[in-house]
Amino acid sequence: MKYRNTLSIIALFVALIFIQTGCDGMFEPTIENHKEVDALYNMPSWAVGLLGHTYIGNPLASYSFTEVATDDAVSNDPNNSLRSMATGSWRANNNPLDRWQNLRASWQYLNQFLVIVDDVHWADDPLVAEMFRDRMKGDAFGMRALYMYHLLLHHAGWTDDGQLLGIPILTEPENLDSEFNLPRNTFQECLDQLYADVDSALLLLPEDYGEVTSSDQVPQKYRGKGVTTGQYTRVFGDNAKNRMNAKIARAVKAQAMLLAASPAYNKGTNVTWADAAKQMAVVLSSLGPNPIAELDPDGNKWYQNSSFIQNLPAGVNPKEILWRGNKENNLSLERNNYPPTLYGNGRVNPTQNLVDAFPMANGLPIKDPGSGYNPNNPYENRDPRLSLYIIYNGSKAGPQNTTITTASDGPDNNALNRTETSTRTGYYLKKLLNMQVNANPNSETTAWHYKPFIRYTEIFLGYAEAANEAWGPTADGGNGYSAYDVIKAIRQRAGIGVNEADQYLESVKGDKDRMRELIHNERRIELCFEGFRFWDLRRWKKDLTEPAKGMNIRGGNHTILDQVEVRDYQDYMYHGPIPYNEVIKFSNLQQNKGWAR
Repeated sequence: MKYRNTLSIIALFVALIFIQTGCDGMFEPTIENHKEVDALYNMPSWAVGLLGHTYIGNPLASYSFTEVATDDAVSNDPNNSLRSMATGSWRANNNPLDRWQNLRASWQYLNQFLVIVDDVHWADDPLVAEMFRDRMKGDAFGMRALYMYHLLLHHAGWTDDGQLLGIPILTEPENLDSEFNLPRNTFQECLDQLYADVDSALLLLPEDYGEVTSSDQVPQKYRGKGVTTGQYTRVFGDNAKNRMNAKIARAVKAQAMLLAASPAYNKGTNVTWADAAKQMAVVLSSLGPNPIAELDPDGNKWYQNSSFIQNLPAGVNPKEILWRGNKENNLSLERNNYPPTLYGNGRVNPTQNLVDAFPMANGLPIKDPGSGYNPNNPYENRDPRLSLYIIYNGSKAGPQNTTITTASDGPDNNALNRTETSTRTGYYLKKLLNMQVNANPNSETTAWHYKPFIRYTEIFLGYAEAANEAWGPTADGGNGYSAYDVIKAIRQRAGIGVNEADQYLESVKGDKDRMRELIHNERRIELCFEGFRFWDLRRWKKDLTEPAKGMNIRGGNHTILDQVEVRDYQDYMYHGPIPYNEVIKFSNLQQNKGWAR
């Protein structure tokens, strides 16, 4: 009876809506909500919504934790799609890394915006209107370059006939009359389009946004037209901070060039390692004449200080950060990744492979006979970043500085494989988490976080990699600093080679191949759990199938678990697929080699 009464009430409610609005209003958008293109010319807030949509879809906006599909981590969640992918289920029609539809949809919004931007009534003041038009166009060009880079990262690849292809390049919005069955452009043509968009962005965007108080701070191109400080600040002031700017656009170009120069791509492009190094240096030049001296001393723990993050003014970046997302006060990262006794789900489990990548505090790899490594006491005298980024047996963690025991004979659910939320490797994630967070549902304490989109450390490491390949470990290519200089500064920041010479670094500085491996390892450590390892292994064409390892501690004895999770990748998987349904719909859309379906 109660169910029938509920249905009657719903039916009455629907009938009243029909009476009040009529059928047309129920099934067709009302006139004021259904905007034609012409209407947007006099409604700038609606027009800019097209541009705003691309920020909502920003591929950098959240952590992907693709490390769980590499030798750096596993997930304890049996339903994790990346876990399934890494163990053999990756297909063109089952691709958790598919970005084809979402990113190309955002590309369409950008193209629509660029068609109308010149005709939108941005402001009554003609000078202000011109500056708004420039800013919005530059923003759109920069974001389109960003989307191109990520589409290439996810979907570019070699075809059966030996071509390196990217995506179909579209610079005009599609409509019902468009030709949708388009071939993919070459990777190089896609790069050229990215460069063109960056160049367009640089002509229109400022280095940074912010209030100006002197006419000398107004760019000459506007000052010469009589633009005042107030007019300029209205358009390019604090309210635009953390939008696409010239620095970010240059960094996107540098990222794309590093990708293009890498072994998995360089035979299909004209980009050299020297080109990539020079572009990285251009980005770093914004730090000052001696970028090495500007390396943030706390840049490897940018996420730790909640009160500092809370007090960051809106849009202001710390020294380490080139671009970031909005700050948020929550505990989602901790709830997902804390050990069980700290009321977490322990989802991301670092591997023994990654732990072994951290050198000793003296800088020597643990396999070096002179390193002092003790396999029965493996965490003693290690690189300080190990305890900073990973919770291992005996680590302190959480707001009460609780000792975490991951040994399989441990007393609680933090023990190896004890419950569904326990570690599978003997390790828990610590990086990115704020140890002051209390995830206990009965007494929660949150912390402030932000997601970095681009860190300067990433750019420094990109420069070191490209410079070493182009000119060797110690040559500077005319930039004033070398790959050796960068790695020395990063390792000293970590606490290696501070009071004495970094013996290992000094031993490899005359050997490009050994320096390459050190740079790759430093990148692995410094950028761990920020979504780089998956892509780095592929662009370097390194082994994808190394099994994920763990550590079993029982009765004080340490035993390596050689196969916590087997990696099942094929050689063609250095490049991702085009979605299977797209290939079967469009005959001109060529699939990457090896991806049948």
